[in-house]
Amino acid sequence: MAGQTEQVLNAVLAEIDAGGLNPGDVLQETSLMAAHGVSRTPVREAFIQLEAAGLIRRLPRKGAVLFKPTLEEFLAILEVHAKLEGQAAGLAARRMSSPQTQALEQAVLACEAHAANKGDGDPAGYYQLNLRFHEAVALGAGNPFLVEMIKTNARKLMAYYRARYRYPGSIATSAREHREIATLIADHRREAAEAAMIAHVQFDQVTVMDLLAALG
Repeated sequence: MAGQTEQVLNAVLAEIDAGGLNPGDVLQETSLMAAHGVSRTPVREAFIQLEAAGLIRRLPRKGAVLFKPTLEEFLAILEVHAKLEGQAAGLAARRMSSPQTQALEQAVLACEAHAANKGDGDPAGYYQLNLRFHEAVALGAGNPFLVEMIKTNARKLMAYYRARYRYPGSIATSAREHREIATLIADHRREAAEAAMIAHVQFDQVTVMDLLAALG
C-alpha cells in the first residue's frame, strides 16, 4: 500500500513540476484511481501528504484542489522561499564540490544558450532549464532538508514563476542573473551569493498581482 501511495504522490508532484497541474485545478480521486490502477485508500493517503505539505486543499466528497494563493499568501510564501534559496546559494559558496560546480556551469550554459538562440521563445522550455539551475545550487548546499523545503515551497509558486517567463526580456534577465550567481558561488563569496539569489527569486508586489491575475 505504501508503494501505491508513493506512486500516486510522485505522479501528482511530477505533474506540478511539468506544468500539467496549475493552481485551482481539481484532483479527482476516481480519476487518479483509474490512472494508477489503485484503490481509493492510496489516493486518499497521498492527498493527506499533499495537504500536509500545503500543496492541495481537500474538498468534502469532491477530491482536492491544487493550492491557489491569495496575494497575502503569495507574498508570505515568497518571503520564505527567497530566504531558503538565498541560504542555499550561500551554503553552496562554501560547500559546493568540483563535480557540482561543473553541473551548475552546465545549467547556466544551457540557460544562456536558450536566451541567445530563442530569445523570448519557448518560456516553458526555459523554465525547465531554470529548475535545473536552482536544483544545482540547492544540491551544492549539501543539506538535504533544505533541498526538500525549497522544493515544497517552489511547488506552491511554480506556475507563477513559469508564467513570469512569458514577459518580454525576462528570460535574458534570468540567464544573466544565473551567471552572476554562479560566479559568486564559484568565487566563494557567500554573502554576495546569498543576496544575489534572494534578489533573483523575489518579485515586487505589482508583479505578483499581475501574475495572480494572469493565472486568475
